[in-house]
Amino acid sequence: MPSADPTTLASGLKAEARRQGFDLAGITSPDPPPHLPTYQRWLEAGRHGEMAYLATERARGRRANPRELLPECRSILVVGMNYLPERPLDPDGGRVAAYALGNDYHDVIPARLGAVVAWLEKEVGGAVPHRIYTDTGPILERDLAERAGLGWIGKNTCLIHPHLGSYFLLAEALLGLDLPFDEPFTTDQCGSCTRCLDACPTHCILPDRTIDARRCISYLTIELKGPIPTDLRPAMGDWLFGCDVCQEVCPWNRRFARPTAEPDFQPRAVLRSPAPAHLLEMDRPVFRQAFKGSPVLRPRRRGFLRNAAVAAGNRLDRSALPGLRKAILSEEEPLVRRHAAWALGRIGGDEALSVLRQAEASEGDEDVLGEISTALKHLLAS
Repeated sequence: MPSADPTTLASGLKAEARRQGFDLAGITSPDPPPHLPTYQRWLEAGRHGEMAYLATERARGRRANPRELLPECRSILVVGMNYLPERPLDPDGGRVAAYALGNDYHDVIPARLGAVVAWLEKEVGGAVPHRIYTDTGPILERDLAERAGLGWIGKNTCLIHPHLGSYFLLAEALLGLDLPFDEPFTTDQCGSCTRCLDACPTHCILPDRTIDARRCISYLTIELKGPIPTDLRPAMGDWLFGCDVCQEVCPWNRRFARPTAEPDFQPRAVLRSPAPAHLLEMDRPVFRQAFKGSPVLRPRRRGFLRNAAVAAGNRLDRSALPGLRKAILSEEEPLVRRHAAWALGRIGGDEALSVLRQAEASEGDEDVLGEISTALKHLLAS
């Protein structure tokens, strides 16, 4: 008969997690997370930007007490799945964060974790109250992962495992079952290293191991729905979606991170060389088809083309001029048109100047006209 001994169950549960493709697994308590005061101060400072859903009274209460998500919760299984895809990608394309190159992890991880819980229910011979999350609920995931022994929260705010690095997606199963807890990870192994802080293009990483989201490239390219502040656009480089700079420079990743063999996280063809020039030409049906099931859909087409225009401008990419011309003259989204104007001003030349003048004569949106005017002044003064 299956054993109901808690220690044996916990060991088997973590082994089942590994069989389902998770690289890390640990069990912790549903007690309030230790870094809750830091999180509260972060919200009070407004560093969450436009992500208002993080600051609601209900969300704050749930993050403070996981039992508000599942009153029966007596233990939490925390897992991590390596998402680093096999390389190389075409260096001539724009850049997309590694976690978004393949299929959306929201479509991959819950089913795997659900299978782990199903194993547990079979072992105990009945239903176990549970809730499953992967970046989908009001949970301080890294706090729980650290307390479950999966690693420490680094200066770049990522969870870092001492032998595997930080390219992990975290998920949790809140369980209405008493299981023994793993020892928390208590050592800070960042030491005096500041490579992530020094390398951040927008200097958004703060000394208290939080990020000012309002300056973070990941926030700017994904969560920000409106225009990207003009002073931050040059620092975005050619990032189209997300940013990995603080992970790429981390010594723990340089030494220990290895690509995953997970098929769902391998780069889809359109993202192996995502040239801004090509992306700017995509109409709605082509865009939806190309990115079906991809995290890239989160900022929607308007946000992604906004990002592509900024990347084209930063790359001084003259091959993007036809796409920028199409964007500024015929794109229905003012957000895309205004960033196309900025990119044309950056690229410069007679063709860009001609397109901007043509757009100025036909544009009716005041914000877009403002961007066009600024771009024209820049070009005429240079």
